[in-house]
This record gives sequence, C-alpha cells and structure tokens, in this order.
Amino acid sequence: MNFFSRLRKTFSGWVAKQVTLSGVDSGRGWTTLFRSSDSTTGSWQQDAELNQDTITAFAPVYSCVTLIASDVGKVCLRLMTEDDRVWVETTSPAFSPLLRKPNHYQTRQQFIESWVISKLLHGNTYTLKFRDARNVVVSLYVLDPSRVTPLVAPDGSVFYQLQQDDLSRLPGGTYPAVPASEIIHDRAECLFHPLVGISPLFAAHLAASQGLRIQKNSERFFKNMSSPGGMLTAPATISDETAKRLKTEFEANFSGDKMGRLFVGGDGLAYSPMAIPADKAQLVEQLKLSAEQVASTFHVPAFMIGAGATPSYDNVQALNQQYYGQCLQKLFNAIEDLLDDGLGLSYLKYRVEFDLDDLLRMDSKTLAETEAIKGKGAITSPNESRRKFGLKPVAGGESPMAQQQNYSLAALAKRDAQADPFATGKPVAPDNGAQDDTPNEDQTRDVLEYIEKAFA
Repeated sequence: MNFFSRLRKTFSGWVAKQVTLSGVDSGRGWTTLFRSSDSTTGSWQQDAELNQDTITAFAPVYSCVTLIASDVGKVCLRLMTEDDRVWVETTSPAFSPLLRKPNHYQTRQQFIESWVISKLLHGNTYTLKFRDARNVVVSLYVLDPSRVTPLVAPDGSVFYQLQQDDLSRLPGGTYPAVPASEIIHDRAECLFHPLVGISPLFAAHLAASQGLRIQKNSERFFKNMSSPGGMLTAPATISDETAKRLKTEFEANFSGDKMGRLFVGGDGLAYSPMAIPADKAQLVEQLKLSAEQVASTFHVPAFMIGAGATPSYDNVQALNQQYYGQCLQKLFNAIEDLLDDGLGLSYLKYRVEFDLDDLLRMDSKTLAETEAIKGKGAITSPNESRRKFGLKPVAGGESPMAQQQNYSLAALAKRDAQADPFATGKPVAPDNGAQDDTPNEDQTRDVLEYIEKAFA
C-alpha cells in the first residue's frame, strides 16, 4: 500500500462525516491580486492586462527574486544535535539523506531555491511530505501554489485540497482534505488571513507596471527613428488624397530600420518633428524610481540589483549585514523552524541550521579576518578555521590557542591571595662593615673531621 492509498484510508472516516470545509478566500479576491483594476473586454489583446508573468519580466523584480533565492539556496543545511548545552553538527540515517537530496528531481540547493521563489512570487510555499511504510518522511516536494487550496473546518482544523501534480507524484483528481500534518506551509506576511501569505509583488506591481510601460515606450521610441512623430507642411492647400499619399510614402521610406535616409521635400514641403525629448520626460529618473520601489518592497539594497550607485568598499560590509538582517534572516529562520516542526526534529533533540559562513565564501578577505579574530580569542581551533578554507587539518591544531602571557582568573586569584602578590618588598642588603660569620666550605669540612677524631 503506497503513501497516498494509506492517506485516503486514514481519512476516509473523516470524509464520511461530510463536514463542510470553507476556503480561506471567501470571495475577497486574494487569488486575483494581479488583475488590473481597469481591465475591460479585450484588455489582453490591448496588452493592458496586469498579471504575475508580466510583472516578473520587469528586470528589478526578476533580479530581486533570483538574488534572494540564490543567496538562501547556496547556504548549506546542517543537522544539529545538543551536546553539553552546545549545538554541534551530526548525522542521522533518518534525516541526513533527506536534507542532502529532498526529492527525486531536485538537489538541496534547487529545492531551497524553489521554496523561496514560491514564497516571494506567490506569498505561500506548500511542501508535501512523502512518508515510507515506517511513517518516516523520506521526500519533500514543493507544490504548485495554484494547485493548492487551504481549507478550514468548523472546529478550526486546517486542511489542504491538492490537485494533480505528476512531478510531485500526486495522482489524478483532487483530495477531499489533506491534513496540515502532511503539508509544510511557509507563509509571507499575512495581511488579510492567517493562512494566506501576501507576496511582495502586492506592493510592487504598480512600480513594476510603470517600469514595463516606460521600457515599452522607449522601445517603440527608438524603433521609430528615435522620433515618434512629426508634421509635413506645404505652403499651399493640398487634397486629402495627396496628404494620405505623402504620409504613406514618408512612413515607408524614412521610419523604422530605414532611419537616416535622405529626405527631399519638394514643392515647399517641410518636416517638423513633434516628439517630446526624452530628457524632458525624465524617463531615466522615472525608471530608476520604479526599480528602487521594487527593491524596497523586497527589502534588497538598490545597488545589489543595479538600481543605484555601488557604494564605496568600506560600506559594503555594513550594507551586506543590513541585507542579511532585513531580508535574508527571516527566510532562514522560517525554513529552519518549519523543517524542525514538520520533520519532528525537536522531539528527537535535533534541529536544522543553515551554515551562514557560506555567505562569506566569496569574500575571502572578510572570512580570513573573522577566523583570525576567532583564533586569537581562543574561540575556534586552527583546524576548524582551516576546514573553512578547504585545507587539511594539521597536528596539534585541534585545540584552541592562546598567548603565553594570558593567565586564567583562578591563577590570578591565587597570586592576589599572597601577602605580597606583586613582590614589591626588597631583601635587606648585608652591612659591608660587619663580619660575615657564615662558615665557608673548607671550614665546615675541618669541623666535621675534628668531631670524628674526638669521638673515635
């Protein structure tokens, strides 16, 4: 009996109760957030519809999503266990293989990236747990958010309705109710409902739409000889037929890829361009503002997506720390907590932890300075630092090092307990005028020989 057959059998009794589940949308329209408010009949043909696909095509949106997802995905996952109140890395035959390869078609990095991309674009990540006969989770699948519907029972229990997904090995049809225990649900900010996360695109879609329209207009502007229009004038009245012919010939011979050809205006004809110069329209400034607004909704520093000037090298470290604190840290913590809870690690004294040192892997200078400070402070051993640079351990490098002049507090306490802890008292020098009565070595030997003869 496979996993889904057991799942159907387990919850067949619950389905038989015919409990009515209510969807969390409740007509609020949260699934149509990207539909343009001014959409009318024929808006798609007019290229006026606003949807998620077109918004994602805006370069700053694409840059923010891929940057965040790749930064989270490149950090390794470690299984940790508690050892004397300290969490250390370990391995487990039940969990380590799952963390290394979550499913049959994704690596760990691809799995984490798809997790984060789903959360950023849709506001929700639904991960299905696939169990074996022992009821142990052996695979994790990030589901298509459009094929998942959260449901709520009258008693407050949460269920999820799943549709067919061949890649995630979901058979055909839909499930009446999959309990929340089989789904890891990562939600972005829940502005309207506790079970519905809202994507940053909710706030960025207007800025992204504006940027896309600016780029489309610019593309048309340069395609049409960098000049969208003009006016042909004649010194006398001309017929409509002649005006139409001149317009057709002018557009056919001097627009598009025929720009730059010589125009000869006979019979007093003159051409006057009517386009508004690009510098007056301030398209560059408007496009930059759109990109900065998109970056702000994703909490990404603008310079990281090319929307601002690159700061001086001295400020990069502080900006990277700001980027981690305001953007990445929440994503890291959410994935760690959800995996701990979803896999039941906390009950087994385990937990999942991202190795944040991987964020500094490309910044070798900062990594070297950090490890040097740890080594001087006896925080890490030399071999621990060498492993982070891909170097083999050396003999004697397993213990943290400290300088010789450093003393423990216990040793200093013993010194301070002495009568003269700092040895400030000086020995009394002998009086040069007084006779030193201390016998020397020859005198001592003569005295011993005399005593031996007297008592022989």
